[in-house]
Amino acid sequence: MKSGTHPNYFSDVKITCACGNIIVTGSTKKELKTELCSACHPFFTGKQRLVDTAGRVEKFRARAKATEEKASVAKSKKKKTEDEE
Repeated sequence: MKSGTHPNYFSDVKITCACGNIIVTGSTKKELKTELCSACHPFFTGKQRLVDTAGRVEKFRARAKATEEKASVAKSKKKKTEDEE
């Protein structure tokens, strides 16, 4: 094998989760940070929780609300034209 082709391996790396949980494992990076771990992920905890990255849930809800409003306006216009006839 050629020397110097493999990355350095660290056997005591700390993985820090956003919930505060710390996991010690091995990796080629000295320190890792994550948003979810087995202590806070809904699959493992059984609790439903919205995981929002960069406001995606709010953007979706805003689009859905705008679509509903457009549909209700169109429906009221259609009803108004039918009543006039």
